[in-house]
Amino acid sequence: MQDRAAKTRRQLIRSAAEVFDRCGFAGSSVGQICSLAQVSQGALHFHFRSKQALGEAVRSAAAEILMCVTGQVPAWHPAPLQLLVDTSHALAQRVAGDLVLRAGFGLAHDPGWEGGASPWQHWREWVRGVLHLARRQGSLAAGVDLDDAVSAITAVMAGVEGLERDPARARPAQSVTPFWRLVLPQLAAEAVRGRIDATGGRPDGPGGPGASGGPGASGGALRPGGEPPGARRRPDGRPLPHSCAPMTDAELCGVPYRELSGSAS
Repeated sequence: MQDRAAKTRRQLIRSAAEVFDRCGFAGSSVGQICSLAQVSQGALHFHFRSKQALGEAVRSAAAEILMCVTGQVPAWHPAPLQLLVDTSHALAQRVAGDLVLRAGFGLAHDPGWEGGASPWQHWREWVRGVLHLARRQGSLAAGVDLDDAVSAITAVMAGVEGLERDPARARPAQSVTPFWRLVLPQLAAEAVRGRIDATGGRPDGPGGPGASGGPGASGGALRPGGEPPGARRRPDGRPLPHSCAPMTDAELCGVPYRELSGSAS
């Protein structure tokens, strides 16, 4: 019975994310969500008090997915700017393929939505933390304004998220590489500039930085199967506690969706 209830919650969260992504929060109805999830309105209200509560659950699920992609800002990393590049590529790929994550980001700038902390806040803070780390370790070019850098990196990810809603889009996630090619010469210190792969080094791909043992050897964009950037590993190569297994619609970091904000007790 508990498994059935958990499955219903997952269906409702996924369906709400799809409807919010397509119609916006104000333009979505409980009826649309229930129809897509193939559950009754009574079942929805058993788990979620209102559409607002279901929106909070989507936002919370998106925040957990984002945390799984980024992890915590490390205390030390052999190539913090490569980590930043790799993670931006991984996030762009997840935004392109994960409706829950995309809907969570979308709610943040939806005029009909009034909710809690935005996933964008976590992304901005994570980017700022990695840039601070790069500065402490001497990887950041002198004179870089952190506020400007954080705003620019957030803006390109917001652009990717917005373009994913355009039916005429041409794989907007691919815009991340040109962005880094333009920005890295100004962002990176000269000593590390030539060692950063703007394409988000893929250690499993031919010619990727992992093949030569460069600074991206422990990092990379999503591996086959959806593994997040391998750069988030300890120096001995072991994965950090937040490393995620491949995710499916029914799973989040290898476990079912938690009892999220707004769920019935």
